[in-house]
Amino acid sequence: MQSLRTSAPAGRATARRGQKSAAHVAGASKRPARVSTAAGPAARPAVATPELGSRVDPRTACRAAAVLDAPAAGSPEGVVTRDNVRNIAIIAHVDHGKTTLVDAMLKQSKVFRANQETQERMMDSNALERERGITILAKNTAITFNGVKINVIDTPGHADFGGEVERVLNMCDGVVLLVDSVEGPMPQTRFVLKKALLLNKKVVVVVNKVDRPSARPEWVVDATYELFMDLGATDEQCEFPVTYASGVKGVAGHSPDALAEDLQPLFELIVSAVPPPVVQPAAPLQLLATNIDYDEHKGRIAIGRVSAGTIRKGQAVSICSSLEEGKCRMGKVNELFVYDNFSRVAVDEVEAGDICALTGIADISIGETVCSKETPNALPTIRVEEPTVAMTFKVNTSPFAGKEGKFVTSRNIKDRLDRELERNLALRVEPGDGAESFRVSGRGTLHLGILIENMRREGYEFEIGPPKVITKEIEGKECEPYEEAIVEVPETYVGSVVELFAQRKGEMVDMQPSLEGTTRITFKIATRGLLGMKNALLTATRGMGLLNTIFDEYRPRAGEISMRDQGSLTAHETGQVTSYAIESAQERGTLFVRPGDQVYEGQVVGVYNKAGDLKVNVCKQKALTNMRAATKEVKAGLDEPRIFSLDEALEYIAADELVEVTPQSIRMRKNPSMGGRRR
Repeated sequence: MQSLRTSAPAGRATARRGQKSAAHVAGASKRPARVSTAAGPAARPAVATPELGSRVDPRTACRAAAVLDAPAAGSPEGVVTRDNVRNIAIIAHVDHGKTTLVDAMLKQSKVFRANQETQERMMDSNALERERGITILAKNTAITFNGVKINVIDTPGHADFGGEVERVLNMCDGVVLLVDSVEGPMPQTRFVLKKALLLNKKVVVVVNKVDRPSARPEWVVDATYELFMDLGATDEQCEFPVTYASGVKGVAGHSPDALAEDLQPLFELIVSAVPPPVVQPAAPLQLLATNIDYDEHKGRIAIGRVSAGTIRKGQAVSICSSLEEGKCRMGKVNELFVYDNFSRVAVDEVEAGDICALTGIADISIGETVCSKETPNALPTIRVEEPTVAMTFKVNTSPFAGKEGKFVTSRNIKDRLDRELERNLALRVEPGDGAESFRVSGRGTLHLGILIENMRREGYEFEIGPPKVITKEIEGKECEPYEEAIVEVPETYVGSVVELFAQRKGEMVDMQPSLEGTTRITFKIATRGLLGMKNALLTATRGMGLLNTIFDEYRPRAGEISMRDQGSLTAHETGQVTSYAIESAQERGTLFVRPGDQVYEGQVVGVYNKAGDLKVNVCKQKALTNMRAATKEVKAGLDEPRIFSLDEALEYIAADELVEVTPQSIRMRKNPSMGGRRR
């Protein structure tokens, strides 16, 4: 197989990395030079180049008996290597092309028929994922290359969904770290890479989008290496293999200047560098439930990797958890599936080392272990980072309550939140201040916003309080979460961005020139200061600023932070909005409503130009007289209303305001239990 970084730029990157590593491990012995794309001391020979579409029957692939290697010398008795299987997760920062690359891998593996219609981002099957262009839920698929089955897990790229990434890492032996050829490592890259290194997963780096005009792959490789050192990676982990790719074009190569005509170099690197599962097929069964799916006909579907033993269709099993030692319950596997390309295929048994899905255990939860009936032994349960932001979910109490939703009671809301807890490990639900409210905690406003959007599309109607950070007491001091915020902004608006973060007590820790006249600024700022920051940043940069954040640590409370300088315009009475009333009300600020909308007293209908709140009558009718009214002139003078999305509304509301969420509408209102600020 061709050696990595044979081009001049890549060679210089390797040389610099060797110098940095020497400084990093002063006094350590010199590492041997890497001469092949395979990682580790026992590198396998180069893989042949067969047709990418060659596949084996999944029913045969899951039976290890025919393809298991002999145990290595000195290995424990019964331990074998399944060299026909690789389990990988693809991790990356948001928008670095992860799902697009998976699409290309599926197409080149002949997953689809020649005449089958396909769409972009096939792994983004959720409606919200396709609308927003982001991956929200981790998903499994499988491809076959040169007789080797590669189980692929597509993971979310946004920091708020880091819990999805943390738990699926338990199913894989290696990760493909995708890095943009222009942006390089970003906040989410640091987070997911840290988790992979802690679990000692083999990392294969793919520099994606090398076909971009401003691509700088040499700099990206250096920056990725520095990130490995910053995270405390070992010498062996720092010697990561690298390949270069363009997910859109479906090509890859060992040099950015010499790409192949397909993704075969990437497939070869995965097979050679990622270690195969080392398992004990004769040991008692152990399978950790890592994900939960649901089917209307089959019920709950548990997804996980068989860690030891063999699981069979119709088998009686025990279900237990490491959190409840000594407690087990019985169950039965009704159906068993493995992943074959883009679908699940029913099988009779699955050997250790493979990823499978099973049905029949109606009450199984993520983190529980499916064990042998005779020898129940739970694996360590899955733990993820703690939530940092909380919101209050409560029954809708507005004058329009119950008119637009199907599920409106506190019992409906509680049942839905309980179902979400079964598969969303990063979520927490606690009783609220009253019987009809719940305190829901998550990784960020986007994490909770996706849950809210899903609920409203399912027919739920409720109210949401403003997001609040979760504080902790550390060494007798009240501490709050801080985040690292990276802003990409044109040079013209650097001053405005620095001033905006300074107002919210953000600390600038780095500023570097980026490409094409932009600047990258890094801040450390309290999570509380980031609430509502996206809207403020877009205003300050005329829509040109990009913000990425990742949780950093807990620090002592930053003190009072001014979140919003302007107040709200609230409706004076219940009724229908008129053009006549809007003409005068819009002089007070920016309105959220248009003529014909129904509003109620206390509803937030606009942004006030000044501090504090102001009541306005947007339902006022023009007095009837015998004089002809110039209605056309009135309508022509009306400003276009500002329409808030759910995410924008959650960021906008103040401490004394609520967001009313229904399947048809998103409204903001003053919280009647708090009185509200009046002017």
